[in-house]
Amino acid sequence: MNAIDQSYDYCRRVARKRAKNFYYSFLLLSSQQRKAMCAIYAFMRYCDDLSDEPGASRAAIDRWRVEMENALEGRLSGHPVWPAFHHTVRRFGIPHDYFREMIAGVASDLEPRRVETFEELYKYCYQVASVVGLTIVHIFGFDTRSVLPLAEKCGVAFQLTNILRDIREDAERGRIYLPAEDLSRFAVSGQDLRTGNRTEAFLSLMRFEAARARAYYDESLPLLELVHPRSRPSLWALITIYSRLLERIEATNYDVFSRRVRLSTLEKSGILLQALFSAHGAASPRPAAMMK
Repeated sequence: MNAIDQSYDYCRRVARKRAKNFYYSFLLLSSQQRKAMCAIYAFMRYCDDLSDEPGASRAAIDRWRVEMENALEGRLSGHPVWPAFHHTVRRFGIPHDYFREMIAGVASDLEPRRVETFEELYKYCYQVASVVGLTIVHIFGFDTRSVLPLAEKCGVAFQLTNILRDIREDAERGRIYLPAEDLSRFAVSGQDLRTGNRTEAFLSLMRFEAARARAYYDESLPLLELVHPRSRPSLWALITIYSRLLERIEATNYDVFSRRVRLSTLEKSGILLQALFSAHGAASPRPAAMMK
């Protein structure tokens, strides 16, 4: 096995172990696309860990940034992700700035943070999630650049869903991503989020934020018809998993404090089978959360 194959194998193991939602959609792709998705995921997973793991530091992120810039030019350090990463970026023509934005977003999580406005939150969502969508549509394949703003909005929808799901654990880490302007509007405090105080004001805030996330899912819906037909089942599965997660949050009446809201393995497998048996190249079923 050569160095590139060994690197792809490493990335596959990382994705299989860590990509709780993404990995299911990977299974619907061609072999080369699946390998590429695993390579991108392994890179981004490591980026994210640099801000979340014990001992996270700006120096570690800066070292990773330098290694990334070298890898983009074909100068590979010893980390096992780089051969597959470099091969994937070249093969699919992925713009390098997406990866720089990802590292900038991750670096911003090193310090406790308080987001003041939705404009500020949108920028953060772009850096840590939209760039993921923009990257993977290059792997999915597309013929018109109108796919790019839709992929950006889809990433925002995914990240807003994650933020609603993770309110408690983020607040415990000193991270409050819901904009201060929204907290003020609904009379919810940071302490309410840290202590899990599910007041009527909190529920009103959550309904507002969930509606905002749903709007981005709806706005990005044409994306399904603009990626190459072979990739549509995978994209449909990915969007469906995340939009159903938003549905699940709503169905619990926004009880994101007592337990982590998630879809079961059985539910995700069911979505995978539904995507697998849908007509390839035809309009995919609409995710349920987009039909409301």
